Amino acid sequence: MKKIIIINGPNLNLLGKREPAIYGSLTFTEFFDTIKEKYEGITLEYYQSNVEGEIINKLHEVGFSYDGVILNAGAYTHTSIGIGDAIKGIETPVVEVHISNTFGREEFRHQSYISPNAKGVILGFGLQSYELAIQSFI
Repeated sequence: MKKIIIINGPNLNLLGKREPAIYGSLTFTEFFDTIKEKYEGITLEYYQSNVEGEIINKLHEVGFSYDGVILNAGAYTHTSIGIGDAIKGIETPVVEVHISNTFGREEFRHQSYISPNAKGVILGFGLQSYELAIQSFI
């Protein structure tokens, strides 16, 4: 059975409350419950942190034993060389995910320190971006 973890970065714990016009009204927990049922043949885990170092620690923890990481590093995507280096240093493939189309937003969101080391990038499909990332591993 494949083992995949979704790691969400800063402010994604506010999904369902934060800017619903961009991010929708569903909480991530509600969404995660539906995809766990839909993909019951896969071990799916979820981790969220607003702290850069905790995200790096989690990548190190799972980066040699899991089959896939789906990472939405939030704003750290555009600022964290450390998270980019952590992805470069692990063996587990990482798919970078964003709910919104970051290229349709502020210019600083067009830069990613995750993308150069990721297996792929999926953005702009709302929460379905996570499902597309899961499908890339199966």
